[in-house]
Amino acid sequence: MKKIMLLLLVILSFSSCEKDDICNEDTTPRLIMEFYDISNPTIKKNVVNLKVSGENATAPLGTFSGVSKIELPLNPTATTTKYSLILNSTSTTVDPNEDFLEFNYTHENIYVSRACGYKTIYNLNNSGGVIQSDPTAPDTFWIQNYSIATTSITNENETHIKIYF
Repeated sequence: MKKIMLLLLVILSFSSCEKDDICNEDTTPRLIMEFYDISNPTIKKNVVNLKVSGENATAPLGTFSGVSKIELPLNPTATTTKYSLILNSTSTTVDPNEDFLEFNYTHENIYVSRACGYKTIYNLNNSGGVIQSDPTAPDTFWIQNYSIATTSITNENETHIKIYF
């Protein structure tokens, strides 16, 4: 009888687990930005010493070099996120050039599973989804153009914003 009870206890303990108790895919997506050559918009272009910082952040999000794609988190408790993007941030021969990009969006929390909990999906606003500004008057925008590839940010498998410089 003790063996049957022990076996029953083991079976019940394993049956309470979900198959997806390990959660690594269905998480809140980041905004995917991809960089392109302004003179040939079909060709991807790598950034050089691109320092990205959130507005009012004490430390930069990171410095990217030799990549044509970056991932930026959006604030799940707000409807706007603003980033400073400084091109050539560590160069001694070329002056750094700072542009700001502000992302305006709505968000929705979606239940994924018991193990994963909720994830937030974002939708860029149709008008004013991205606003570009330049804090320094004498320099020009290093981001010469941008386009919203998709307004719905539900995963990290596609490009959301294309930057041309």
